[in-house]
Amino acid sequence: MTDNRRDFLKKSASIAAALSVGGINSTISKPLNQIAPVSLELISVAKDAGMEMSNAYFSGMEANKQLIELAKQMGAFGAIAGIDMRLTRNVNAKPWDYNAIMEVRDSWKKVGLNYNTVEGPPCLGEKTKLGLEGRDEEIANFITFMKNLKRSGVDVICYNWMPVISWARTQMDRPGRGGALVTAFDYEEIKNRPLTKYGEVSPESMWKNLEYFLKAVVPEAEKIEMKLALHPDDPQVNSIQGIPRIMNTVENFDRMLKIMPSEFNGVTLCQGNFSLMGANIPKLVRRWGKAGKIHFVHFRNVQDLSGVIPSTKFTETFHDEGQIDMYAAMKAYYDIGFKGPIRADHVPTMAGEENARPGYMTLGNLFAIGYMRGLAEAVAKEKRV
Repeated sequence: MTDNRRDFLKKSASIAAALSVGGINSTISKPLNQIAPVSLELISVAKDAGMEMSNAYFSGMEANKQLIELAKQMGAFGAIAGIDMRLTRNVNAKPWDYNAIMEVRDSWKKVGLNYNTVEGPPCLGEKTKLGLEGRDEEIANFITFMKNLKRSGVDVICYNWMPVISWARTQMDRPGRGGALVTAFDYEEIKNRPLTKYGEVSPESMWKNLEYFLKAVVPEAEKIEMKLALHPDDPQVNSIQGIPRIMNTVENFDRMLKIMPSEFNGVTLCQGNFSLMGANIPKLVRRWGKAGKIHFVHFRNVQDLSGVIPSTKFTETFHDEGQIDMYAAMKAYYDIGFKGPIRADHVPTMAGEENARPGYMTLGNLFAIGYMRGLAEAVAKEKRV
C-alpha cells in the first residue's frame, strides 16, 4: 500500500509541475489541436470508473431523508434496499407481486434515485434454508419475485444463507479512530448461548438445502438473466447457537459456484468477510471477476483481532484503515471491468450523530463515498497520466 501511495504522489507531483506557471505557459504556446487530445484523455474517464455508486437504505426513506438528498448531491444515485411494503398502497399485496415491486421502484425514482439491487429478498427464509415443510412454496414465490423484479428493471438480488441468526455483532459502539463508534464481534462472548428452537443443525443438511434451492432457482434466473449474488456469512464463524455458517470460507464459495455453474449464479464480494476468511481481496476480485462471478460489491474494511482464520474476533474500521489494501482492491475491480453496483458498508458513527443505525449512519457514508470516488478516479486515470 505504501508503494502504491508513493507512486500516486509522484504522479500527482508531475501533474502539478505541468500545471505550474511555466507548464501552463509552455502548454498555451502550443497549437490547440496539439494539446486538446491530452486534456480530453484526462477528463474522458467514466464516472466512478464505470461502477454504480450506491447506498443502502434498509431503514426506509423516512429514516434516510438526509442521506437521500446528500447522495444526490454527491452523485451516488444507486439505491439498495429490500421490498419496503410501506411504499405500497395495497395492504393485501405480497412483496413478490409485480405491482408492489413497481410501486417500490417508482417511489425510489420519485426521490431521484435508481433502485438497482434488492438486498434481503422476501420469501427466502428458514423454510428453504433449513429444509422445512413449506419450502417448495417459498421457493416458488422466490421465482415469481425474480421474474417480476426483472420485469420492473432490477436485475441483481443479494441474498444470504444465514437462517435464524443473520448479521451479528457483540458490540455496536466500540470506540474507533477519534472516538467514532464502530461495530465489533467476539465469539467468546456468545459461544455459550443456548441452542435455538431448531436444535443442533448439521452443516451437511445446510449444504443439501442450498443445493436444492440453487437447482430450482438458477435455471429460472438464467431464463430471465437475473443475477443472484450470495453474500458470505457475517460473522464468518463456524456456528452460532447450533446453526452452521457454511458460507464462511472461499473454498466453500467455490463449492457453491460449482453446484450450478452459471454466469447468473454469483457472489456479493463483501470485502470485510472474505478478508476475515484470510483471502487476499485484490487477488480474489481478479479470480472471480475474470470468471464473471462478482455481481455486487460491499466495499468495506476490517481488522482481525483473533489471529485465526476464519476470524473469531474483529472490528470494523474506517475505509482508509484496516487490513485490506483498498487501492489495490479498487484497481482490481477496474481492471476486471466491473460495472455493477458498489456500496460502502458498515461505516462508523461519527461526532454529532446518534448511534441509531450502527454501521449505516450518514456522516460515515459521506466519508466512505468520497474515499471510494477518489480511489475510483485514481485507478481510472492511472494509465492515462
